[in-house]
Amino acid sequence: MRIIRGLKNLKKEHTPTVVTIGNFDGVHKGHQALLDLLFEKSEEFGARSTLVTFEPQPREFFAGALVPARLSRFREKISLLRQYDLDQLFCMPFNLKTSEIPASWFVEEFLPKRLGAKCVIIGDDFQFGHNREGNYDLLAQAGKSLGYDVQNISTVLREESRISSTLVRESLNSGNLDRASDLLGYQYFIMGRVVYGRQLGRQLGFPTANVKLQRYRAALTGVFCVRVDGLEDRSIPGVANIGIRPTVDGKEPLLEVHMIDYESDIYGKRIKVTFEHRIREEMAFESLDALKERIGEDLQIAKNWFEDA
Repeated sequence: MRIIRGLKNLKKEHTPTVVTIGNFDGVHKGHQALLDLLFEKSEEFGARSTLVTFEPQPREFFAGALVPARLSRFREKISLLRQYDLDQLFCMPFNLKTSEIPASWFVEEFLPKRLGAKCVIIGDDFQFGHNREGNYDLLAQAGKSLGYDVQNISTVLREESRISSTLVRESLNSGNLDRASDLLGYQYFIMGRVVYGRQLGRQLGFPTANVKLQRYRAALTGVFCVRVDGLEDRSIPGVANIGIRPTVDGKEPLLEVHMIDYESDIYGKRIKVTFEHRIREEMAFESLDALKERIGEDLQIAKNWFEDA
């Protein structure tokens, strides 16, 4: 999968294309159905399957810290998309200038001239351009006059509910990992680099790998049984806390992972943490001794869970 960043790097060699556009946050089963159609049409038109996305996501640009929790950062999204036969991903930076681009530019210039689009596939709720003035009708009308096909894909349902990033967030936030996995088609994970922390876990007798989330908030919080990949040729079981750590007056969301029966210098390593079972919600303790006692209980629960899994 080729990754193209910005219009200046979009070349003639990257065309012609069959295109889909969107955030693809989480790359859930609804997104996967859209990708299936993208690949089908790519083969039909003999053109490169191309996903167009924006960084940051438009709603992050407008809402800032008030934005809903993000399911997947750009690196995680790439990791998910590499599992498919996508030819190329075009990432357009989203800023004030981008937000003011009229919908007409996308349908008249960007799609037919810059991308050489033969077919454009969108979800049934897709809107684009300045003030979200563009929609399927505008796109279809432009396609007829400018020579590219336009198709929309119907909503994918699960138990009469529309599969969406919002529904995945709700499942994760409530601790329903099984439902989230069913909507995603995989177990939810977070990737990140291990950074130096306050060493509190080590002082309490439970050394942790600290991973900055690099997002305004996490899609899930609490204490979990997890598996860690990226350190050895096997997954390492562990127990993780994700949240703001209220007992020690934490402010910034952080993922802390204690790996069971594993000790090594892993600072600077990039790891993948997969969430398998929720033990409890995050809570504040009256003292560090109480926190230490509960961490020990959580660790034993995790060990028992992995033994039975």
